[in-house]
Amino acid sequence: MLKPTIACPTRFIHQQALVRGEEFGVLCWNTQKSTQNEAFQVALTQLLTRFPSQFLLFQEAKLSLTDEWYLNDWSYALASNIQSKHHVFGVLTASQYAFSEATPKLTLKREFGLATHKSYMVSKHPLPDKQSLLIINVHAINFVSSHYFLKELTLLKEQLLNHQGPLIVAGDFNVWSRQRKLYLLEFSRAAGLKQAYLNDAKNVKSYLNMPLDFIFYRGLWLKEAVAIKTKVSDHNPIYTRFVI
Repeated sequence: MLKPTIACPTRFIHQQALVRGEEFGVLCWNTQKSTQNEAFQVALTQLLTRFPSQFLLFQEAKLSLTDEWYLNDWSYALASNIQSKHHVFGVLTASQYAFSEATPKLTLKREFGLATHKSYMVSKHPLPDKQSLLIINVHAINFVSSHYFLKELTLLKEQLLNHQGPLIVAGDFNVWSRQRKLYLLEFSRAAGLKQAYLNDAKNVKSYLNMPLDFIFYRGLWLKEAVAIKTKVSDHNPIYTRFVI
């Protein structure tokens, strides 16, 4: 595995802006590098029928460097952290709405023993009143001290506090210790975020009895939140439906 030379593979094919008062679904999932597998693709197609989504927030996504992504009617941007000869891996945000910005980020520190960074994607999606919906798709750094985890959250908080408008912060936060969980809760309070409390929360991936996957939001009305059991990844997807 090599450090990516391709910083942000993208495809932007939508120009439609979000409209105030309309609903949209968000499917968030650590896909365990299975996005190219047929079993995953079948499962995702079935999920999108049951849980209509306009945003897909994937962690550990895998894209081919030569072939088009099979979801050819989605706009997307990938914040890559690993690249092999034929594939690139990272955090992928896909949308049925326009992107006005897509900024890939790498963590400041590499993970111990792996010599790789984690990545996250910061994207903005236009609203008709010149504001935008900010989405930060996170795969939080692991295998480092809680101090470095806190530093990354502090950088995220600064971006959130500077944003005027609705926002979503979601992903795999790797909060497998009490200290990390406290830092995450302090971060959400300081940034004015609400946590989406999920139905069937027992389906959320956990480690040491600590759930790892979360969706936070601000400036939106939450209508539905559920964790969905599947078999194609070591994490289960979590789904929310919002009104903007």
